[in-house]
Amino acid sequence: MAKVEELGAAVATARRLAEDVLAPRAAAVDAERRWPAEGVAALRAELGGLVVPESCGGMGHGLLAVAQVGEATGRSCASTSLCFGMHLVASAVIAAKATGDQRSRYLKSIAAGEHLTTLALSEPGTGGEFWISRTEMTTHDDDLRLTGAKSFVTNGGHADSYVVSTVAADTEALPGQFSCVVVDRDTPGLVWGAPWQGMGMRGNASGGLTLDAAVVPRSRLLGEEGDEIWYVFNVVAPFFLMAMAGTYLGVSAAALEEARRHVLGRQYAHSGADLAANPLVQHRLGTMWARVERTRRLVYQAALEAEAGGPEALLGLCSAKAEVAETAERVINDALTLTGGIGYAQDGPLHRHLRDARAAHVMAPLTDTLRTWTGRALLGRPLLGD
Repeated sequence: MAKVEELGAAVATARRLAEDVLAPRAAAVDAERRWPAEGVAALRAELGGLVVPESCGGMGHGLLAVAQVGEATGRSCASTSLCFGMHLVASAVIAAKATGDQRSRYLKSIAAGEHLTTLALSEPGTGGEFWISRTEMTTHDDDLRLTGAKSFVTNGGHADSYVVSTVAADTEALPGQFSCVVVDRDTPGLVWGAPWQGMGMRGNASGGLTLDAAVVPRSRLLGEEGDEIWYVFNVVAPFFLMAMAGTYLGVSAAALEEARRHVLGRQYAHSGADLAANPLVQHRLGTMWARVERTRRLVYQAALEAEAGGPEALLGLCSAKAEVAETAERVINDALTLTGGIGYAQDGPLHRHLRDARAAHVMAPLTDTLRTWTGRALLGRPLLGD
């Protein structure tokens, strides 16, 4: 019961920060395409250690907390929610097999709200297969040298550390030996490219990163060499899927509320009748609510099933992000129909929600990939390959 109460307190904190800090800045973050420094700082200070083990001073929460906090923040600003969600995913990766040095150097400062981390996995030319790395890692005495390029690095240039995927390039290394390394922001050899300009999610600072023979101590290696695939499917995927599902669930809920408020406040000028009295409007709004609510229950149940190691965890996790991507798009479109020309205004919140929501389909794993993985799991086939 204590842990449930702690989770409730964490979600309440997320809702407070979303309303007080994120919401007032959301439109400007989008319009100015700026990284949401104030929102991220507020979330990091109070919830930065959400998934860090209690032994390191963190809150020790898991997937359900990530989903519920993501929903709270996604309601107010999807860009900020994505930025903080990536911090939570990377924190979970660092914590999964952390050494004593990594616990002291990273996890304790993350738990104290003093350190922002993120992922740097995706690379140019690999499409949605973000687990494939061509960034080379070679060993030099007690150091590791990293050479390669990363794309779509959320919080790029703003985070204090980056979880980077690599492939061993030493002559004696096994082919395709992928590993994960933590790279500090001040490491020589990190070169940031021009900021990515997206249709939506404009505040996530998703830039490209070149690692030009960047040298890090071997102590920054996460787990053992060759552990990257384990990290991707046991930590990165579950936490990322829940962070994104929560965020876009929040976007869906925000669009539903925009539509409800509009309907309650509108009257027909020629007759004085309330728009809320229209049976077709009532039917459409009721359908929207049911769509959001059933998706919410899928997301939360998927998180609980995965935390318990249940037999349908993979099915739930994959389906959660796929379903919420389709729900967000459908609910926002319905909200635009209900709000008419007022909702369609370019500077209105629904305009931002629609652009932000479209990204849910293209953020790897893609919606089509997740549907395929679900089918393969149901048929007892491996997710990758034949």
